[in-house]
Amino acid sequence: MTNVYTKKSEDTWNAIAKSFDSTRRKPWIECIDFINNLSKESLVADIGCGNGRHLIPCAKQCKKVFGVDVSEELLKIVQKKITENNLSNVELMHSEAVNIPIKDNLVDAVLYIATMHNIPQRYRRLKSLMEINRILKKDGEAIISVWSRWQDKFRQHFIKKCLTNVNRKEFGDIDIYWRQHGLDISRFYHLYSKRELQNDIKQAGLDLIKIDGVKYFSKNYFDNYFAIVKSN
Repeated sequence: MTNVYTKKSEDTWNAIAKSFDSTRRKPWIECIDFINNLSKESLVADIGCGNGRHLIPCAKQCKKVFGVDVSEELLKIVQKKITENNLSNVELMHSEAVNIPIKDNLVDAVLYIATMHNIPQRYRRLKSLMEINRILKKDGEAIISVWSRWQDKFRQHFIKKCLTNVNRKEFGDIDIYWRQHGLDISRFYHLYSKRELQNDIKQAGLDLIKIDGVKYFSKNYFDNYFAIVKSN
């Protein structure tokens, strides 16, 4: 993985891996619901598996899980959890989401959670969605989550961007700092509108089943979108 975007992402997530893991232990109910509806014979890919908070319950439910992440440090954390849970049906892969090292039409389902919004450049985000379409079996399903652009915390920032017409970057791009456990590390995010997410899913050749907005921290506006998509 020599791409400049990939190298920066890997360095960033390696640097915050331990801190991230200590603050991201609880799986999201939307993901657990998706996992619980999968057959026990399912082959699943968790793209951007992070610290494994969704991979571990998925491995307990399904036949096999491929865990893919750009960060070797996060994969080490996942491997420790795999060992602690005595799981033998997980294969970890050190890779970015733009080039997934999984064969065509292999998996029944994909988890793509809180990862796409960390990929710089729209063409690369679209490539990652096309990769998901590629590795899914026909009519296989994926759950995709991204941060919402218009959530309470960042709403004024992007309204100001609209009014001042400052668009040197792709509209929706923002640097968000990880400032826990004494760290101060910038992370790239591309925050999505619902329409943009719909358009990207369609352009990647995936069929959109539904998109739901959820509020975890915002009081007024959705802070995350969850999409269920199907390969064709």
